[in-house]
Amino acid sequence: MKTRSNTVGARLRVVLGPGSAIGPGQAAILEEIRNAGSIAAAGRRMNMSYKRAWYLVKSINISFGKPLVVMQKGGRSGGSAVLTSLGKEVLMRYRRMEKLTAKAIDGEIKALKTTLNQKSGR
Repeated sequence: MKTRSNTVGARLRVVLGPGSAIGPGQAAILEEIRNAGSIAAAGRRMNMSYKRAWYLVKSINISFGKPLVVMQKGGRSGGSAVLTSLGKEVLMRYRRMEKLTAKAIDGEIKALKTTLNQKSGR
C-alpha cells in the first residue's frame, strides 16, 4: 500500500450524516480487501492488526447502515471478505472525489508552497 502521509495535498474526509463518513483509512481498507480478498490480508498489507482491521470494517458497515464488506467464516483455507456492490460504489466515488479535490486545490497548494519557500529562503 502506498502511503499518502508524505505527499503534498489534502486528506479528504466526507461526512454524510451523523456517524456516517468515509476518509482515507476507510477507503484504504476497502481497497485492500477488494485486492486481497480477506480482512486479515488487508490488515497485513496496511501494517495493521487483524483486530484493528476487523473493527474498521465493522464500523464502516455500521456507519453506512448497509454492509460495504461481507465476510465468510473460513474453514481450512481461512475466511474471506468481499466488497458488496455498495462497497464498490462507495470506494469508487470516494476515489473520484479525491481526484476532483486534488484538481480543485492544485493552484492553491502551489501558491502556498511558493509562499512558504519564499519565507523560509529556499
